[in-house]
Amino acid sequence: MALSSLLPNAAAARWTADMVRALPADGNRYEVIDGVLLVTPSPGFPHQTVGGQLHGLLWTYLREIGRERTLFYSPADISWNPETLVQPDLFVVHPRELSGEWKAIQTLLLAIEVVSPSSRRTDYTRKRELYQRYGVREYWVVDPKRGHVEVWHPGDKTPVVVTTTLTWSPDLALLPPGHPALGPLTLDLPDLFRDL
Repeated sequence: MALSSLLPNAAAARWTADMVRALPADGNRYEVIDGVLLVTPSPGFPHQTVGGQLHGLLWTYLREIGRERTLFYSPADISWNPETLVQPDLFVVHPRELSGEWKAIQTLLLAIEVVSPSSRRTDYTRKRELYQRYGVREYWVVDPKRGHVEVWHPGDKTPVVVTTTLTWSPDLALLPPGHPALGPLTLDLPDLFRDL
């Protein structure tokens, strides 16, 4: 079914987060960045395999400090303004924003997008620019086909491209009061991408 038949103003020049929220759950992922509608189909096997493994590794790591509930996966509605709504594949939020409502989440300590053929351009450019603009502390573009991860921080002009061992040291905001610092999470990328 064409989007124009779903909403009377579907052909509008500018989309809003509220318009995206009104779209049907039809298996596609609908997002909007700066008023531009982005539509991607359901993710494929490599995407889901890598995303599931990353979720398990991050969840286990964060559980060591009692912060496993700061880790989420999409679908989710992260919105910083009325013309933006994105659904990062995986993300870690600031503990103070755990209210039970997506609208409370404004601080992403880690955002992860696993690249699919249909999301490549968006993940590498549009979302990266958006995440940098809104101060996402660390952004990973995980590319199973290329066998690497691009790591971005706010203000970076170029990424760090990792092909072997990826490490993540969580933001100190994640540590419960009085808890000692946790060593970094270490991910073996060849193992992560094995058998895809």
